[in-house]
Amino acid sequence: MATARTAPAGPASAGAATAAPAAPVALRGVGRAFTAPDGGTRDVLRGVDLDVAAGEIVAILGPSGCGKSTLLRIVAGLDHPTSGEVAIDEAPVRPYDVRCAVGFQEPRLLPWRSIEKNVALGLPRGTARRDGRAQVARLLELVGLAEFAGHRPHEVSGGMAQRASLARALARNPEVLLLDEPFGALDALTRLKMQDLLLDVHAAEPTTVLLVTHDVDEALQLADRIVLLGTDGDEPGAGIRQTVVVPGHRPRDRGSAELAELRGRLLDGLGIDRHGAARGIQATTTIPHYPY
Repeated sequence: MATARTAPAGPASAGAATAAPAAPVALRGVGRAFTAPDGGTRDVLRGVDLDVAAGEIVAILGPSGCGKSTLLRIVAGLDHPTSGEVAIDEAPVRPYDVRCAVGFQEPRLLPWRSIEKNVALGLPRGTARRDGRAQVARLLELVGLAEFAGHRPHEVSGGMAQRASLARALARNPEVLLLDEPFGALDALTRLKMQDLLLDVHAAEPTTVLLVTHDVDEALQLADRIVLLGTDGDEPGAGIRQTVVVPGHRPRDRGSAELAELRGRLLDGLGIDRHGAARGIQATTTIPHYPY
C-alpha cells in the first residue's frame, strides 16, 4: 500500500485538517466485453481514458447499462478489463485490490451483528484489537452513530444503516473509495442529508472518490468533476462523452442558478428533454457549451 500523503489543495480537500490516504487513479484505454448468449461478444466499455487526482471526487453519470458499475469493479480489481489498464498511484490494480473500498446501494450489513461489529468487518486484516476498537469508535462518531453502536441493523433507519456501511468502507483506510449508487435506495430528504454527511466525511478523511450516480443534482453537489459515459454513434461500447468541471467550492448552494444551468446541460447530454422550449422558456447561456 502506498504511503499516506496530505490531500492536495483545492475543492476536494477544503476543510481537511489532517493527512489521509489518497491515491491518484489512471485509466488508459479501458474496454470491457462480455460473452453474449449467442456465443459472440457484447462490448460494454470502450477506450476509457481518465485521470483522477489524489483526493478528488469524480462522479460518473450515464444511462442504465452503459458500464458505470462495471468501471467501478474494474478499478476495485473485482473485474478485469478486456483491453487497456488501470493503475492506482502508478501501480497496476490487483485482483480484490486492498487499496480500494466499495460502498453499495444497499447497506449489506450482517443482521446478527451490531452496528459496531459490522463496521469492524472493514478493518484491515491484522489490525490490533485495541487499535481496531479505537478506529471503529472514531468512525461511528464521524458518521453520527456513536449512540447506536450496540444496535442491530433492523433497529436503525435505512439512512443510519447506510451511514454504517460508509463507516465500514472507511475502516479499510482506503486510498480510493468507490461508491456505487450509495444513496439510491433512500428517500429524498435522507438522501440530501447523506450527501452532506459524505462531504463532512471527505473533509475529515479526504480519500479519492469515484461515485456512480443517476442523480444529476447529486453529482453537482458532491463532485469536483462529472464524467458522462455513453455511446457515440454506431460504435459498440460506452466511452467518455463529456468531462465537466463543477464550478465553486463544496458545500455548494443547491439553489445556485449557475448549477441549475449546468444541470440542464447534463440532462441534455443524457438525452433528457427539459421541455423548456415547448413552454417558450429561453435557455440561459452563462456557461459555455462543451468543451468547457
